[in-house]
Amino acid sequence: MMRRIIATSLRFRFIVIALAAFMLIFGAAQVRAMPVDVFPEFAPPKVEIQTICIGLSAEEVEQLVTVPIEQSLAGIEGLETIRSKSVIQLSQVVLLFKPGTNELKARQLVAERLAQITPSLPTWAAPPVMLQPLSATSRVMKIGLSSESVSQIDMSMISYWTIRPRLLSVKGVANVAIWGEQLDMLTVQAVPAKMVEKGVALTSVMDAVSETLDDGLLQFNPGNFTGTGGFVDTPNQRLVIRHIPPVVGVEDLSHVTVPGRDGQLFPLTDVVELVNTHQPLIGEAVINDGPGVMLIVEKFPWANTLDVTRGVEDALEQLKPGLDGIAVDHTIFRPASFIELALHNLSNALILGSVLVFAILLLFLFEWRTALISLVAIPLSLMAAAMVLWVRDVTINTMVLAGFVISVGVVVDDAIIDVENITRRLRQARLEGSPRSTASIVLDSSLEVRSAIVYATLSLTAIRMVPVAISMVGSGLALQTVVFVGWFGPRGLASIVFGLLALDALTESGGATDVLARTVGWTVLLSVVAHGLTANPLAARYGRWIEARQRTTDEHLPELEERSELQPSARTTWSRRT
Repeated sequence: MMRRIIATSLRFRFIVIALAAFMLIFGAAQVRAMPVDVFPEFAPPKVEIQTICIGLSAEEVEQLVTVPIEQSLAGIEGLETIRSKSVIQLSQVVLLFKPGTNELKARQLVAERLAQITPSLPTWAAPPVMLQPLSATSRVMKIGLSSESVSQIDMSMISYWTIRPRLLSVKGVANVAIWGEQLDMLTVQAVPAKMVEKGVALTSVMDAVSETLDDGLLQFNPGNFTGTGGFVDTPNQRLVIRHIPPVVGVEDLSHVTVPGRDGQLFPLTDVVELVNTHQPLIGEAVINDGPGVMLIVEKFPWANTLDVTRGVEDALEQLKPGLDGIAVDHTIFRPASFIELALHNLSNALILGSVLVFAILLLFLFEWRTALISLVAIPLSLMAAAMVLWVRDVTINTMVLAGFVISVGVVVDDAIIDVENITRRLRQARLEGSPRSTASIVLDSSLEVRSAIVYATLSLTAIRMVPVAISMVGSGLALQTVVFVGWFGPRGLASIVFGLLALDALTESGGATDVLARTVGWTVLLSVVAHGLTANPLAARYGRWIEARQRTTDEHLPELEERSELQPSARTTWSRRT
């Protein structure tokens, strides 16, 4: 089969060259559009539901809200696990579906069930909210806001009303959570001693305040709903009545009265304190060793991390003129930096490998065309692998990029071996004056080393993957240690452990010597890992088998060449077809 593939490629070499050029151009355009993330989507399809329950304890939230929602959602098609958590004033229900389930269809089924259960929930519980679909890693950026001149409340209001809506408009952003926010609100702080003195009940204060304001947090109170005003007809037109709230601040609310002992009315300020402040906090955000506000940007599963990051940074740059006195730090957590570093390392490895291949082949073979062929084979091989990922709709992540970096070494090795053997056979045939065609020599030369290259590549893959695969069968450190020691051998394990310790010790340095330390550390690590692999008994036995097979081939090579010379007609016919 390999002979047919190579022979067909030689026969239609111009078509192969055209297809290779097309794949490079088309692949470069498609790879740029592929989604990029730090890790692949390893989490199953998930739907999360949150319900705010003002004033309820964790036990009440569990009994009155969480359990009814769980019961109503049980039995949905594809549902595998239901997880819930009830804390003070909040219910959280997480639905995990079987892998491969259509997430949008699952969300539609959940929404239909929620529409049925919502009317039966207590009136003091807000309607359940189904959160946006998020990727497995979810967070794409953390943005810190800090200021010495702007108050925490003002920064929170700017974040809530200005920054957050702008970031939500960026393509790929699913949600922007605000940590440490202090929303500006009018609060009524009851004073128990004054209420006892005046004989005012707490429910009287709550009813008076709720019925005075046009909005509030008490969902069950009638004052939370704005009534209709109706209209007034005149001979010429119909006038719509609009409610204008008379109470908009502390001064207006201070004139509201509450009933006390014996039906006597008291001003609200006699029993409570009216303060413009923030809501009760359950946590704070620390930015640059001081108080601040943190925005957590989360993305959709299908969004491109690099594109979302750049879109968010562009939006912050546009908002910068309106954030006078506020320091914005968007580098606190930025996964795109890891991706950019991985892409940079892959580019460096590809460029360095290509330069080394070109230089070595040019110096040792004295043939620039041979070096150029190997130079083209490296990016072409990587592009073929990238096209396979594109066809399978795989996300480019740091693991894939690490695999590309490792594969560069294998591709370089294969390119050098194949091209070097073809060049050597062509020179040998030219010196001997062989009448064989160039295509036949190239075919036979490529087939001579093809099986060895394939076996070597498979062996390297097995050496790297088999220990990991076996260690994943069971859990526990003992099994993994036995497999690792059994595969690499005691000397190999000791060498690798020494290399890891050397790398850890060398990379602890800082300053100007950090780059040098990392270089030396990686050099030591790679050298001892190579020693560990060569110390493996299985690797040594495989190496001896390869050497014996090569000696056998060299011994029988004159005999094979003599047999090929006895069939000139077949050789000539094949050359004409080629």
